[in-house]
Amino acid sequence: MDKLARHFYRVLLALACVAMVAAFVCVGLGVLARLAGWELPGLDAYAGYAIAAALFLALPATLLQGEHIRVTLVLERLPAPWRRGFEVFCLVAGTALAAWLAWFSVRLVWVSYQTHDVSPGADVTPLWIPQLAMALGCVGFLLVFAHALAARWQGRDLIAPAHAAHTE
Repeated sequence: MDKLARHFYRVLLALACVAMVAAFVCVGLGVLARLAGWELPGLDAYAGYAIAAALFLALPATLLQGEHIRVTLVLERLPAPWRRGFEVFCLVAGTALAAWLAWFSVRLVWVSYQTHDVSPGADVTPLWIPQLAMALGCVGFLLVFAHALAARWQGRDLIAPAHAAHTE
């Protein structure tokens, strides 16, 4: 199960990379279009969708690498007997918040799909399409929090320490 979850996080990170490249292409194409006098409606919206997709799709991998702002300042100063309990509490709280975020982002996609909601901009994109990347990233975020909580409960650390990435 651990290998499957880690593979899912890598797939989401690869999709985030694709979204960043798509944002770069949209912005570059927009600059070229303005210079050439072309009319490409909705290009700014697509760049925004791609940036939002990259942000949400990268959430699980960045948490796994310890790159999110965490409570390590507090954890490092707690006595050892208290540290594990406080970390489990924080992971439970994070899991609950991620579950809430995942539930409502998936629900938002469903409502947008059901109501045929479209972008108010020139692109008139069905909103459930860009919202799908947000929902997928939020579900991945929930999964990585639950994964980290289960690992911590077993006495293992899943999330890399925040300082480890900078010391290598």
